[in-house]
Amino acid sequence: MLSCTVRKANVEPKIADYSNEGYQLVWADEFEQDGMPNSKNWTYEKGFVRNEELQWYQPENAFCKNGLLVIEAKKEQKPNPLYTQGSKDWRRNRKNIEYTSACVITKGLQSWQYGRFEMRGKIDVNNGLWPAFWTLGVAGRWPANGEIDIMEYYKGKILSNIASLGKDGKPKWFSETKAVKELGGNAWAEKFHVWRMDWDSENISLFVDDVLYVKVTLTQLQNDNKEGLNPFKQKHYILLDLALGGLNGGDLNGTKFPNRMEVDYVRVYQKEN
Repeated sequence: MLSCTVRKANVEPKIADYSNEGYQLVWADEFEQDGMPNSKNWTYEKGFVRNEELQWYQPENAFCKNGLLVIEAKKEQKPNPLYTQGSKDWRRNRKNIEYTSACVITKGLQSWQYGRFEMRGKIDVNNGLWPAFWTLGVAGRWPANGEIDIMEYYKGKILSNIASLGKDGKPKWFSETKAVKELGGNAWAEKFHVWRMDWDSENISLFVDDVLYVKVTLTQLQNDNKEGLNPFKQKHYILLDLALGGLNGGDLNGTKFPNRMEVDYVRVYQKEN
């Protein structure tokens, strides 16, 4: 690891010892090597992807520097290569790209079933930003593959969400939120925080700085369709992104660019079978 004199002063590099709870570290990325994220761990989403969001995802907006993964959102205009005049598809009816950002994912490279997942990071809480640390199941179409939002922020709130397939074919959500103002507002957002998931064969629990936000039993998360599969009894992969606007992100008025989400580490611990 890099020494603390090289890393940012308020970034703690020590790896927690959870052996007293039966957990052993099985995978981690500490982002110690400057440059592009480790290609053995991360690949990228590209283009306009979901939720009518404003950003065009591209790999160059994610980089490691001084022991941190930086996901940078920029305001920059360039032609949309997907543009089709008159299209009703939101990905194709935008003549220009107005913002760029990055989404790094472990899909096809690293995935896990059960364990303790941790991310230490710092997020901006200005208008229109939508950063997230989340997982998706490796098999099935959304939402039947399952989604866990270990960290999500938009419109002044921190969110902890778990979703599977509901009876009407739409996602059923189990969510808790906390207003950033209640946590300390901008002063809270200027510091690094730890988001954690504990996931086993019975429950999924989501924490922020060791405070439990939501706990859901896996029986509640069974998909409500004829297959009746449980998307949380399969491996999931990790996503880290900084989205903008779209269906939930809100208006970007007054938000300055470039803007950053900074990640100190991502770690996965598991118990021996």
